[in-house]
Amino acid sequence: MKKIINILIAIFILIFSSNLNAAQINIITTTTDLESITKSITGDLAEVTSINSGKEDPHALTSRPSFVIKAKTADLWIRIGLELEIGWESAVLRDSRNNRIQVGAQGHLDASENIERLDVPEHNAGRENGDIHPQGNPHYWLDPLNGRIIAKNISNRLCQLFPEHADTFKVNLKSFERTLDEKMFGKELVEKVGSGATLWLKKTNGQLEEYLTQKNLTADINSWYGKLLSYKNAPIATYHRSWIYLLRRFNLKLAGELEPKPGVPPGPKYLVNMSDSLKQKNLAAILQEPFYSTKAAQMVSSKTNAEIIICPNTAYGDENCNSYLEMLDNVISKLSKALSGHK
Repeated sequence: MKKIINILIAIFILIFSSNLNAAQINIITTTTDLESITKSITGDLAEVTSINSGKEDPHALTSRPSFVIKAKTADLWIRIGLELEIGWESAVLRDSRNNRIQVGAQGHLDASENIERLDVPEHNAGRENGDIHPQGNPHYWLDPLNGRIIAKNISNRLCQLFPEHADTFKVNLKSFERTLDEKMFGKELVEKVGSGATLWLKKTNGQLEEYLTQKNLTADINSWYGKLLSYKNAPIATYHRSWIYLLRRFNLKLAGELEPKPGVPPGPKYLVNMSDSLKQKNLAAILQEPFYSTKAAQMVSSKTNAEIIICPNTAYGDENCNSYLEMLDNVISKLSKALSGHK
């Protein structure tokens, strides 16, 4: 009997130790997209929590005690960067008194490393020009290729911090990349080419259509690329200048923003003039996040007949966006549907 009890105790200790080890990695991300991608890389090896819920404007957050509490025990802090978190991040990091995650420490990762930045001002822009980001537009995660780069940045840093789990992180990264590539181009095409990276290289160089023709290959019409392929240069307006990475990746044209300046709400006179301009451009759709008022979009839509697409640009933004990839699925499907009815 004593032997059985000892065996049971040993099993309990083993299970408890295993669970404890699995929970040892504590990761805080500033956005839900970073949270979702990070979970894809860590699996059960980490507890990953986002500061942002996905339902609010990340620009408008302010430092809260709950953020500080989360940061106090973090092993890794991952931010979007490009000053998206400028209004609250520094106060949270300072008050956390957690040296592991301060800027410059190994436990602080700026996910924007190695991405191609858009809207980098040629000259210093003052606040009179609106919510301008001197380092570039921070909404880069809306380009699926940047999602791939983000995942690699996270995997690389985790491998440095926790080399004992490096093999798991690398395997999970490959799985995430494969899933993203298949959503972008279609499973069959990725399998025939043998590498999603090859397709991405051709896409970024503007050679993908020629390459597919030469190889007698086609993308899945239900892939992200396939859904928007027929709508090249379709004119899209946005409320805030937050969708430019997505529009550029899929060769859609930004016809204008409803905000006169980034972060500045539009007035009636501006919207009337904007509506006239967008009508001349045969505006196809107006794309905006749910946390902005729809009044401006409704006014422009009434004068241009453009369809309004209210769509989260972050994971967990609504019930259709339960991951980073689902968020992209959602907006691309809505854009495709709206453009299919545009004349």
